[in-house]
Amino acid sequence: MLKLLVVGAGGIGGYYAARLLEAGHQVILTARGAHLHALVSKGLKVHYEGRELIHAPEVFSHQQLAARFHPDDFDVIVIALKSTATSLVAEELGAWLRQGRVPVLSLQNGVDNEPLLAKAIGTERIIGGLAVRIGGHIVRPGVVEAEGVAEIIMGEWPAAGKPGSARSLLLEKLAAAFDNSGIPTMLSHNIRHELWRKLVINNGVNPLSALTGLDTHSLTHHPEFSRIVYGMMAETVEASRADDVNLTQDDLHEMFELISSFNAIKTSMLVDREKGRPLELDSIAGAVLKRCTSLGIDSPYTSTIATLLKQQTS
Repeated sequence: MLKLLVVGAGGIGGYYAARLLEAGHQVILTARGAHLHALVSKGLKVHYEGRELIHAPEVFSHQQLAARFHPDDFDVIVIALKSTATSLVAEELGAWLRQGRVPVLSLQNGVDNEPLLAKAIGTERIIGGLAVRIGGHIVRPGVVEAEGVAEIIMGEWPAAGKPGSARSLLLEKLAAAFDNSGIPTMLSHNIRHELWRKLVINNGVNPLSALTGLDTHSLTHHPEFSRIVYGMMAETVEASRADDVNLTQDDLHEMFELISSFNAIKTSMLVDREKGRPLELDSIAGAVLKRCTSLGIDSPYTSTIATLLKQQTS
């Protein structure tokens, strides 16, 4: 059995933690504010497609975590925070993390989280990852709601190393444990490619959904909005060249067909806007705009939607 630390017990982290706890793994969580207090006093409750997963894991603030544990007490540390919090967690836990050698797996939106974490603790400890076909959010303190197939794709960052390395062996162990816990998991030899493919979907629907209040199915099946979704996705494909990832038209068509086939999902950015929380706009649209600028190419769809959303939420 594994001993895992999940930093961030929100919709994504809370769901995966519940599945791992249900399978008998030891999972420590971090949280803050009212959610932390509710988890400590009442435990974790996850609603997932007709099921109710209830657990009473150990939950700590970052300060409590650093005081009670050594990083190497864990087999892996999973970062499941919003990308808006990556710099903060690197600041709050960076010195603590540098005391150990434990690998860190990012399960966050965007393509800039792994570089931030690598700068804080070293590239050789970073595992890139993404949660695929899952919608999840905190309904109220201590209670999480999730939906979707809830797959994980992960791999050595920035690229796979030699077979049989410590990280590759850990990845195989993690994939088996996650699969056996009901979390479909795929290992990738090119995780940056997978992260960019997810960014294509995220940039296509997240900002526009937050702007319009529409779910993914409504956007991708609307005669006008679907064209905007496709345009923002196409700009993301172009932006990938700045990172030498070089997505293709085939990636664009595949990702558009994929998001169009989803059930109606309320995006995380729309949920954050409804709840008055910070938006991951800079991590998603901002990442595309920055790279398009560096390449000297226009990104009118992404620029327009991001500008309108910022104006509405400022």
